Amino acid sequence: MADISGARILARNLKQQGVDHVFGIVGFPVVPVARAMQSEGINFVGMRNEQSASYAAQAAGYLTGRPQGCLVVSGPGVIHALAGLANAKENLWPMILIGGASPTDQNGMGAFQEEDQVAAVSPWCKYARRVESHDRIPYYVEQAVRTSLFGRPGPVYLDMPADVIDGRVDEAGIGSAPTVGEPPRAHAEPDLVRGAIAVVKEAEKPLVIVGKGMAWSRAEDEVRQFIDRTQVPFLASPMGKGVVPDDHPLSVGAARSHALREADVILLAGARLNWIMHYGQEPRFNPDVKVLQLDSHPEQIGHNVPAEVALVGDGRAVMGQFNAELADDPWQHRADSPWRRSIAEKIAENEDAVAGMQADESAPMNYYRAFRDIAEWLRPDDLIIGEGANTMDIGRTQMPNTNPRHRLDAGSYGTMGIGLGFAIGAAVCNPGRRVVAVQGDSAFGFSGMEMETICRHRLPVVVVILNNNGIGGGLDELPEDGPPPPNMYLPTARYEKIAEAFGAGAYHVEDPAELRAALDAAGKLEGPAIVHVRLDPKAGRKPQAHGWLTR
Repeated sequence: MADISGARILARNLKQQGVDHVFGIVGFPVVPVARAMQSEGINFVGMRNEQSASYAAQAAGYLTGRPQGCLVVSGPGVIHALAGLANAKENLWPMILIGGASPTDQNGMGAFQEEDQVAAVSPWCKYARRVESHDRIPYYVEQAVRTSLFGRPGPVYLDMPADVIDGRVDEAGIGSAPTVGEPPRAHAEPDLVRGAIAVVKEAEKPLVIVGKGMAWSRAEDEVRQFIDRTQVPFLASPMGKGVVPDDHPLSVGAARSHALREADVILLAGARLNWIMHYGQEPRFNPDVKVLQLDSHPEQIGHNVPAEVALVGDGRAVMGQFNAELADDPWQHRADSPWRRSIAEKIAENEDAVAGMQADESAPMNYYRAFRDIAEWLRPDDLIIGEGANTMDIGRTQMPNTNPRHRLDAGSYGTMGIGLGFAIGAAVCNPGRRVVAVQGDSAFGFSGMEMETICRHRLPVVVVILNNNGIGGGLDELPEDGPPPPNMYLPTARYEKIAEAFGAGAYHVEDPAELRAALDAAGKLEGPAIVHVRLDPKAGRKPQAHGWLTR
């Protein structure tokens, strides 16, 4: 039988295990790996920065439900990708990083870009192995994919020495590994499900918090059935948006602070009581709140707030158990309850508070005026990427989501720089769907060169840059004397020219009356395009009862 290279063995086994998309930057010694991937039918997307490539891979893993790949060169290439591993670890998203490595017979000699890469990545990985021989490749690939996907999803790493990549062996001597199937869906103990339902029924102010764990487990049908069946109000976490549509009448997104502070029972479904949810503690939460915690990972139960009822299991499976228990139960939370009335009053109050800003036609414009046109322009099936400080935070409330897994942002790690990597990953995994990345000017700067990647691959990505001249807002002009403030960027920057340089649509907007026409023009192109929107550097969020980070 013919001989075969290590690169080809690796690519063939990745494809067998459902790795359909790999993002990366080639160079010594991984060029043969990328070529082999293309030969085996894997879509290889050459990127401009390893961080962005690692962000694209994890977004693709989350959206497809299978770990997708990132391929980088040895030494600095692997180190640059550590940011993506850390972000995937915190978001609980699967991905597989593959790093080239110096030849085995040069270990310790100071080889080109030599690094102890397995040790370097291990703090952020569930699994990290150096591939020492060709015949071990199928086994390591299967283990990496299974470990990334099963249990608590997360990143894994394979180290590929140059001699293993280039070396050739008799194909007959290479065995195979079983294809990794779908992870098992664990159910909660039935008595605990019944107990949780009893607590919800007794509550005066019940609330469901829908986290991105429900989106990951594909539990949208079960969650929507539960909400409609019980009529309990719900709050979506930033990436739990769309599991139940934002325009559902039971959504409390426009009264978030009120709902969290007043709820006496919370069903925490696939969300964590971390900084995003203010740790579940005062002053943002009722100190006597009862938490019914649904999570697939036992170690997460009781984190920061003790669980009244601990429901360990898969989100889709356990929500199905809730619905089965309630199938013949006529109970519903009353539509005319004081709780529902108070939420409706707070929503109306908050909508009134932003109505004036939405209607403000001053130039340069404020965030709410910009988002008014953006929200009206968005299509229900658009995949939305949000990145930046004010841009992301305000965008969470102003850009609605109808479908699950249609919104990605800085996530549990609060990572800036994910924007265009996420956009590329989302576009590659969803052919035919438009991706809209709404970013601040600072956020765009982390990965702006990936516009070339977007244009080269003709991806339908529209980037909307809301420019306030800095991190959290800059100045209208550079100071005449002394250095610029640390948070300030160049006021005269024309970021849309980057798109123009690569042959994409480029639009610059200063007058709010011109924004919708620019968005429509970009949309007609089906991407790629940049719509660069000049904002008032002093623009910010509406007055808040609490600081963004509760201490």
